[in-house]
Order: sequence, then structure tokens, then C-alpha cells
Amino acid sequence: MVTPVAAQAADPYEYVAIGDSSAAGPLILPQVDLPCLRSGVNYPHIAAAKLGARLTDVTCSGAVIPDFSGKQFGFVPPQYNSLSAATDLVTVAIGGNDTGLVTAALSCINLLPAPAGLSCKERYTAGGRDQLADRITATAPAFGKALDRIRALAPNARILVTGYGTYIRPGGCYPTIPVWAVDANYLQATIDRLNTMLAAQSASHGATYVDLRTPSIGHDACAPISQRWLEGLIPTSDAAPLHPSRAGMAAFGALVAAAAN
Repeated sequence: MVTPVAAQAADPYEYVAIGDSSAAGPLILPQVDLPCLRSGVNYPHIAAAKLGARLTDVTCSGAVIPDFSGKQFGFVPPQYNSLSAATDLVTVAIGGNDTGLVTAALSCINLLPAPAGLSCKERYTAGGRDQLADRITATAPAFGKALDRIRALAPNARILVTGYGTYIRPGGCYPTIPVWAVDANYLQATIDRLNTMLAAQSASHGATYVDLRTPSIGHDACAPISQRWLEGLIPTSDAAPLHPSRAGMAAFGALVAAAAN
């Protein structure tokens, strides 16, 4: 297959990656930007190498949708600044921090088996309202507007939205991951709900959704270390807890490159 750059040798294929730590790759060596904990082998770098593209990677750990247009940490330039009419491809990874999923996952830790603790599912769904589901619903319009803004700033680009992977298998794997089965199922269902929202907004706003959940089944934090694409609470490789591993970034980069062709 002819790569984009080979097809446009006189005009380099410009790829811009924006988003949060699910794309940035915190703690995966080499770290090429310390404020944002951005890895030189994250999925944007893997995909760019496969595509023969020139990469501008402004993904940043902790990013939320407002950081696309504002200065993250008070000094990191807005991620939108990297987009232009010359941009050919944009990947977007966002939503986990906007909806508080990382904080929610950490709150689900129970060092003792049930019932010696408190179920985070019970806490987040108390009173018949699912707080995390409500946050996802509330984030949808802002995400849709972000996609529209990306299109306006990069009118000639293809926009790929990457979802979040399968972090934990049905029933979990207590005590390897100290989250009760009911809470493990709730957390992954909530991640799936976020993915569904991202996919729906992508379809409504002219972007292509790249599913990372299905390919990562069996490569979750409960998997053997040699098969793990997503780390648990205690990482087994140079990656942050609850984030893609080096192997996960390689796999996700290949999926993004395939979607871009």
C-alpha cells in the first residue's frame, strides 16, 4: 500500500495528535516532554512512523476539552494552536478526565474483599442516578463542539477519534486488581458508555471513530504481563497506572495507522 507521504512526496503528510494521557503515554520511556509526560513511543509516534507522516504531537497528560483552547497548567499552549489548513490528519483522544473516570477508578479500590468496604458502584449510583453516566452525557455537547472547531481549524484534515480500551475484564481479577467484581463491571461499563458517546459524536460531526476497546479484549490489566496492553494500579512496565503500556501504544498505533489509510 502506498503511504500518504509516498503519494505526496513534494508535500509532507502533516499529522497532528491532540488529547490526554491515553495518547501521551506518561512514564513510557523516552519521555520527550516533561510537563505533559509525553512519550516518544506513544501511539501518535507509532502511527506517524507507519504512515511516513510528519508528526506534531501536543497530547498532554491531564488534558480536558478546555485545554484544547486554553493554556494547560497555565503555560502549555492551547492544543488547537497546532492545527492549520496544511494539516492532513488529526487524532483526538479526550474525555476520560472531563468525566472523572480516573478519579472514579481510584475510588473503587478495596483492599479487603466484600463486604468489608464500600462499593463504588453503590456510591456513584445512589439515589437512582448514575453520576458518571450523567457526566458523560453532559460532556457530549462540548466534545461535539470541539470536533467542529477542529474541522474549522484544519479543514483539509481527516479526523480520527480514538476511544478507550478494555481496562478490566468481566468480573475483574480481585485481588490482583483490588476492585470488587461488581465495581469492575461498573467501571468497564462506564468506559464503554464513554466510548459510545465518543463514537456517536464522531459520526455526527464528520469524524471517524477508532475502536480500541474490542482489539484490547484479553489484553486488559488482568492479563499476563506479556499480553498486557493496559496497566493496572501497580504497573508492571514503564507506564503510568491505569494507562496504556508500551505494548498497548504499539498496538494502538498500528490500529490508528490502518484507520488513516
